[in-house]
Amino acid sequence: MRKFLALAFFLTSATIFAQGVVTGTVIDSDMDAPLPGANVLVVGTQAGGMTDFGGKFSIETDRSGGFIEISYVGFETLRVPFSVTGGQTVDLGRILLSPDADALEEVIITTYSIAIDRKTPVAVSTIKAEAIEQRLGNQEFPEILKSTPGVYATKGGGGFGDSEIRLRGFESENIAVLINGIPVNDMENGRVYWSNWAGLSDVTRFMQVQRGLGASKVAVPSIGGTINIVTKTTDAEKGGSAFYSIGNDGYEKVAATVSTGKMDNGWAATVSGARTTGNGYVDGTEFSGFSYFFNIAKEFGDHELSLTAFGAQQRHGQRQNALPIELYRRSESGTRFNSDWGYMNGQVTHIEDNFYHKPQISLNHYWDISDNTQLSTSAYASFGSGGGGGYGGVNKFGVGDFNDPNPYRFGYLQPVNLDLIVEENMERGALGSETYLRASRNDHQWYGVLSTISSEIFENVEFTGGVDFRYYQGEHFTEVTDLLGGRFVFDDADENNPLATAQVGDKIDYHDIGTVLWEGLFAQVEYSQDALSAFVTVSGSNTSYKREDFFNYLDTDPARETDYQHFLGYMTKGGANYNLDDRNNVFANIGYFEKAPFSNAVFLNFMNDINEGAENQKVFSAELGYGYRSTKFRADLNIYRTEWNDKTFVQRFQQPDGTTASANILGLNALHQGIELEFNYRPASKLTLNGMISVGDWTWRNDITDVDIYNEEQELIRTINLYVADLKVGGSAQTTMAAGADYEVFEGTTVRVNWNYFDDLYAEFEPETRSTRELGQSWELPEYGLVDFGVTHKFDIGNLEALLMGNVNNVLDTEYISIARGGINDGVFYGFGRTFNIGAKINF
Repeated sequence: MRKFLALAFFLTSATIFAQGVVTGTVIDSDMDAPLPGANVLVVGTQAGGMTDFGGKFSIETDRSGGFIEISYVGFETLRVPFSVTGGQTVDLGRILLSPDADALEEVIITTYSIAIDRKTPVAVSTIKAEAIEQRLGNQEFPEILKSTPGVYATKGGGGFGDSEIRLRGFESENIAVLINGIPVNDMENGRVYWSNWAGLSDVTRFMQVQRGLGASKVAVPSIGGTINIVTKTTDAEKGGSAFYSIGNDGYEKVAATVSTGKMDNGWAATVSGARTTGNGYVDGTEFSGFSYFFNIAKEFGDHELSLTAFGAQQRHGQRQNALPIELYRRSESGTRFNSDWGYMNGQVTHIEDNFYHKPQISLNHYWDISDNTQLSTSAYASFGSGGGGGYGGVNKFGVGDFNDPNPYRFGYLQPVNLDLIVEENMERGALGSETYLRASRNDHQWYGVLSTISSEIFENVEFTGGVDFRYYQGEHFTEVTDLLGGRFVFDDADENNPLATAQVGDKIDYHDIGTVLWEGLFAQVEYSQDALSAFVTVSGSNTSYKREDFFNYLDTDPARETDYQHFLGYMTKGGANYNLDDRNNVFANIGYFEKAPFSNAVFLNFMNDINEGAENQKVFSAELGYGYRSTKFRADLNIYRTEWNDKTFVQRFQQPDGTTASANILGLNALHQGIELEFNYRPASKLTLNGMISVGDWTWRNDITDVDIYNEEQELIRTINLYVADLKVGGSAQTTMAAGADYEVFEGTTVRVNWNYFDDLYAEFEPETRSTRELGQSWELPEYGLVDFGVTHKFDIGNLEALLMGNVNNVLDTEYISIARGGINDGVFYGFGRTFNIGAKINF
């Protein structure tokens, strides 16, 4: 018996002391950031697991030594030796995983300025391709960001691609949007039209939202923040995928991707395309779109060339006009009601619609000059064609009153009967169309070059500098699209042909060309050693505007074309991050920049009248941040303050005699400040919890009094006051919260639930509407919360990998107002009720 107990004790002891733990952190060598989801295995055993969202792993093993094998799609498989004494824990530290050596090195222009965790001192959130693929479904592309601190994303009026995004209370013209490092904000007005990029969700590798000053080195001063979208490049392996999805209201999407992989001759190419159609959740918003992506690349010694082209050709009906709440409640369609469509010859006809195609082509060159110096250059071109539809002439499309309904509709709050308008126009004969359909066009061409050199000038000190040149020319005009039964339409807008009769395709109302030149220089010095990293960036730019007007001036009039109007701007910013230890870090940044006004503030009255008083907008921003990282928990806390002074604001007035008057309002300032918390917690290997809280205080800071209004002859005709001090900025929820959970119920199947909450949301208003102090704050919208649910199932079909996914958004069918304009009795847009989609993807 004693011998048996001794033997048992010996065997047990041997087992206990042989048991050890191997830990480490897997790092993406390109981004110097943790690589979550990498497979880790003790070679020759079944012991293994996956890295958490901090890139960390911990594996128990009964072996005293051997190899840990780490693998991840698109990266080289790496084996790391280990040795462990019984009962001990061995930390292998940072393990760098490099891209597949057989694949082309991805060209990432350094102006992408992707923020690196625990190094770049900015507030940042990153969304990767897998999350976009599985969670977006049939939502709008910017809505994938709705759980990001400081973000307020809506569907706008509800048309396909009409979504809007605001960041820390700032509209899209004050948010820099970069696609593969290339700015895409409209160069005349700063806006971003997401319908132009409807196919981006299919080809995005990851998206990074940098709030506040951001890490971008190019001279793109953004007030609210920067959204970096990095698309996929040539795939490392030969193969592809096929995707199909359906959803509510006739939504259907078919997509495919094919890649050659790296061929024997060193070339590689990837092609992707998708077709999306649907009826739209909102009445009269049918849509169809085709998106495409193409990339071809090759290495030449120390050089690499990569040619990329992508775009999305689309057309969709719109809900352009916001309506009072009472009309939605009376309508049979409820919150889906849209007054901007009807029937003609039994076919749906969109009174308001949008059609556009804006392909972007870029040729990227990467030169590894030496071990310490790299040069990245991107030459790009973009060609936009299309516009937004609407009506011209007499407005016969109003909704009417309950007791006096519009006779041109099928009934009160029913679609428009355009056949009645066609009959009337046909009877008018030589008088031409009284009402017709038209499109406001903006056809443009945009060329640019971005070139950046980066070099380690001293140990731990890196210099980055470059140039940013852009040329933009946009042609603006109104085009007749449907005479609605008439023979022509009269148009007296062209001074060179004041008695013109226009046919379909002819230009009417206005016709002008705006040209914008941009020359930018930027330089940055970055220091990084051990726990400390810091940078200082300076940049300067010259923005030049020119306008040529073909209608308001005779061909012989020298005022028909202006000279270039120049605006010098500059930016300086700096920041530092310090890692207190392996888990805690703090950072701070501060910056000041001056931003050129947009074109509409330079040329007044939609003519070549030059605003001599136009000034740069002035922005000061500062931020403090704290980060915590552990194996199971991570959190980021940020406090920010942004002062926006001399906001570009030009007020126009129509005089009784038909002339216009304008006021150049200076000194209008706003303060945007707040606190943001974002966190993730992984209590178990199969469960991830995440959440965020963002509380903002965005207000107008001061009144503007005794503003003089002058007419075209520079005669003083009126003095106005703007009473906006301490009023909340409208249009974006100032308090937002989110919470979510992802749980792998069994191998390959994950369910997820997300909740988003929005409060302190005020109706949009223009400061000039507050001419008396009694008008006060705009209407505060009701708070609301939304619940989304999703499921993903991965499985194999023979040798093929397959994926099933489904999403239900707004599970509880909550009714809410997402946008309001003016007072409680003015126009609003309701958000969508319950929607769904299901899809399947096969990789081959």
